[in-house]
Amino acid sequence: MATRPKLEDERGLLDRLGELRVFLELGSLGPALPALLRAPHGDGHPVLVLPGMLASDGSTFILRRYLKALGYQVHPWKLGRNWGPSTEIRQGIRDRFKELSDRYGRKVSLVGWSLGGIYAREIAREFPSLTRQVITLGSPFGAGYRIEGEPSPELAQRLRPAPPVPCTAIYSKSDGVVPWEACLEIKGPQTDNIEVQASHIGMGVNALVLWAIADRLAQAEGRWQPFDRTGLSSYFYAETK
Repeated sequence: MATRPKLEDERGLLDRLGELRVFLELGSLGPALPALLRAPHGDGHPVLVLPGMLASDGSTFILRRYLKALGYQVHPWKLGRNWGPSTEIRQGIRDRFKELSDRYGRKVSLVGWSLGGIYAREIAREFPSLTRQVITLGSPFGAGYRIEGEPSPELAQRLRPAPPVPCTAIYSKSDGVVPWEACLEIKGPQTDNIEVQASHIGMGVNALVLWAIADRLAQAEGRWQPFDRTGLSSYFYAETK
């Protein structure tokens, strides 16, 4: 009877050790760059990128530079290190989002890494008419983590449903930080899940993740479609089971 927990513990340890892949992901970015720059280019709409727990805008620098090279108006959150949910953080993201929406007079796309993705989905839930789409990277919005004393079941019930905008969840089954099952959007007409081979802390520099983000952002406003896994993409992106 103790075999299964032991195997699960070993799997968890392997996944955590697998986070060391970030160095390989970073090292492979240079050789992959010429191909990445051939990704679909954007229409110049604004994109707000939100960092993960304990991270800052420095962690999203490469991701933002890449999206800028593809023609987007890309912006950091400018709220320092992400120490976790607080009234100040929530209001700061809200103010930043509305500032960009007013500045460009266009809908804003949100890209959130880990906890940043949970923030992104909540902003989209609050301002759906101002949000073009949401892309999350290893964001465990279905885990029901306790935040500010709120009971976990109630929190999970509130966070799990997607906001009323196109939402794409990018996740890795070998994520060594968060449970990948909690990172999946519920299937619907405006949701999609894209599995990648990536570490959690390397998602912002992983070539497969960057390409998927570029593909999602390049869709014309109002014409969102699920990720196309046919052709060459079928070799790199598995169908979510």
